[in-house]
Amino acid sequence: MKRSLFTIQDNQPLAPGTYRMTLSGDTGAITAPGQFVNIALAGKFLRRPISVCDWGEGSLTLIYKVVGQGTAQMSQMSPGQALDLLTGLGNGYDLSKAGDRPLLIGGGAGVPPLYALAKALVAQGKRPQVILGFNTRAEAFLEEEFQALGAAVTVATADGSYGVRGFVTDAMPRDGYSYLYTCGPEPMLRAVYGKVATSGQFSFEERMGCGFGACMGCTCETKYGYKRICREGPVLEKEEILW
Repeated sequence: MKRSLFTIQDNQPLAPGTYRMTLSGDTGAITAPGQFVNIALAGKFLRRPISVCDWGEGSLTLIYKVVGQGTAQMSQMSPGQALDLLTGLGNGYDLSKAGDRPLLIGGGAGVPPLYALAKALVAQGKRPQVILGFNTRAEAFLEEEFQALGAAVTVATADGSYGVRGFVTDAMPRDGYSYLYTCGPEPMLRAVYGKVATSGQFSFEERMGCGFGACMGCTCETKYGYKRICREGPVLEKEEILW
C-alpha cells in the first residue's frame, strides 16, 4: 500500500451515471488487475474504494458509477485537481490459473477491473472471452475497448435493448473455456457460481472502513476461515466461497 497525490487529467461521462477519470501519479504500488484504490474526499470521513480499470507508468484510469454523495462529488471534479489516494490495495486476480481461453464476466460497476485483466491475459498470449452485463443499452460501456484488445465480447442487457436479452448467465457458454474470472454485484456472482463449469476467481464488493485491513469491517466467512475483503480479497477462489 502506498499513499500518493494524483492529479486529475480528465473526468468525463462514459454512460448515464458512469464516469471515466484519468489521473497522473505514482502507480508503482499497483501490481495486479483487480486491485483497488481508496480516495480521500473533502468533507467525507471515509475514503471511497474504486477498482482500477487500467494503469501504466505514471497513469491511472478509474471508471466509477455515481451511487452516493462521494461519487457524486467525484463526478464534479475538474482536470488539475489533486486527489489523495491509497494505491496497491487488495490481492487482485491470479493470472497463473487462466489456461488458454479464460472466461471473464462483469456486471455494471464490476466491468472496469476486468479490462486490465483482459489486457494482461492477451499480453500473455491468452484468448479471453468476455461477457458484459448491463440493465440497458444506454448503460453499456467498454465493449469496443475489450474488442480492441482482441477479446471476443458478448453484451447482455436485462431489458433486451442490446445484445443477449437477460442476464450474464443467459450469455454464458456451456463449455469451451478454461477458467473463470468475474466481478459484479453479489446476486450476479451467486448466479454465475451456480452455472460455471470450471474453477474461478470472484471479486466481491463490501462496505469498507479503512480499505487496508485494520478495522475488520469488511470481514466475511469463507470455508478456510474469516477473510477481510479489502486485504485478503476482494478476489476469492470459487472453492472457498460460502453463500
